[in-house]
Amino acid sequence: MRSTLSFKAYIGISFVYLLLIILEREEIYWFLKPFLIPFLFLAVYTCGDFPSKKFLLIALTFSWIGDVVLMFADKGQMYFIVGLASFLISHIAYIILFSKQLRINSTRNKAVFWVGITVIIVYLMAMLSVLLPSLGDLKIPVFVYAIVLSTMLLFAFKGYLKWSKPAGMYILLGAVLFVSSDSIMAFDKFYEPLKFSSFLIMSTYIAAQYLIVVGILKLNKKK
Repeated sequence: MRSTLSFKAYIGISFVYLLLIILEREEIYWFLKPFLIPFLFLAVYTCGDFPSKKFLLIALTFSWIGDVVLMFADKGQMYFIVGLASFLISHIAYIILFSKQLRINSTRNKAVFWVGITVIIVYLMAMLSVLLPSLGDLKIPVFVYAIVLSTMLLFAFKGYLKWSKPAGMYILLGAVLFVSSDSIMAFDKFYEPLKFSSFLIMSTYIAAQYLIVVGILKLNKKK
């Protein structure tokens, strides 16, 4: 019951937050951002125990830290680096989380598996080829982050091929949206400013976190 209320609160505040972005009311939505992830954290915390629960809570905790720190990214590069490091830890926690989930469905289709890996590698190489020339001193941190982010997507994809449905689909779609959000932010910051970038970054991020959390809870739902 508490988890359901927390999810509803997350959806509600997310809707208000995105609406304020569209209305360009930065003086209001800036203060709402730190209140997004805590509702997902509460939803997970109050649900039943499962083996990988602590890694989901760790991922959400460091996502929240990254959210807060990146609010001050315009005040200095160090804020961006710390925010990047926080999300790096969050993605590593998601990788461990995905790897620990039980494979409870049929064996994966090897052809689809290798097609998926190829798509992820092509994405990674394309993004790095576009971004690296303009990264300056941030080449190594962003390169490492891109590798970890792609690895997170790979583990979500591997799981999708074996996890029960629809949980596996939620998690994979969440991972894809997470990658999309980070890619839009990187492109906007380091390559070329995009129209509606704030809305695109946050809408995909908000949906990503929600889908991953819901997918993991469905995957571990006691029968």
